[in-house]
Amino acid sequence: MKMVHKKRVVDVKVKKLSYIGKIVGLMFKSRRTENLLFEFKTRFISIHSFFVFFPFLAIWLDDKNIVREVRIVYPFTLEVKPEKFYPKLVEIPFNKGNEEIIRFFVGKEKDLNRI
Repeated sequence: MKMVHKKRVVDVKVKKLSYIGKIVGLMFKSRRTENLLFEFKTRFISIHSFFVFFPFLAIWLDDKNIVREVRIVYPFTLEVKPEKFYPKLVEIPFNKGNEEIIRFFVGKEKDLNRI
């Protein structure tokens, strides 16, 4: 999936989730799991990270795949919600395979080993 962030394009491999997949998300998975794509219709959705045992990057996108918000989400966070409704959310687990993608979004100065 191609995403536009600060006028730069990044291609991220994602798995589009079914209805049940959207309920479970990253819960009970290992940090080596694949990146997840949530697509919503019109409801304003907040997320949580209960039973997610590793940090991940939450990226909210508009309908043209332009990045509108990016947040690092830590394990067992009660609620994370974007400023307003966006129809797509990508969750990227912090792991070695995603290190370059995560640095693209959070910057090189962030020490990912400490997160």
